Amino acid sequence: MAEDLRGYGRLKHAGTADGGRRLRLRGGGAMVARAITALFGGYAAAAGVATLAARLLPIARVEATIWSMILSFLLFALIGLWSFYEARLARVAATVWGVAAISIGAAWLLGVRP
Repeated sequence: MAEDLRGYGRLKHAGTADGGRRLRLRGGGAMVARAITALFGGYAAAAGVATLAARLLPIARVEATIWSMILSFLLFALIGLWSFYEARLARVAATVWGVAAISIGAAWLLGVRP
């Protein structure tokens, strides 16, 4: 039994079908990475989408800000739930951090709403 727990929580090399090697998080490390992505990445993605929505909605600035902030709470919860539902950590990280980077970058390029 001690031999089964020896590599728990460490980076392991997993063989691929083509004979190559890739790094894979095992045990607790994958759960920590998933939780960090869900918490911080989800916050960044929800904030970026809310900022972009407030900038693009064709209503008054105050109303656009309020509606986008209300929707950001729902988006943050959905991202958190999906982060633990999806089986592949790489897909979760790429999607969450990608949405965050694209939405924040687009909001930054659009600038302040006139």
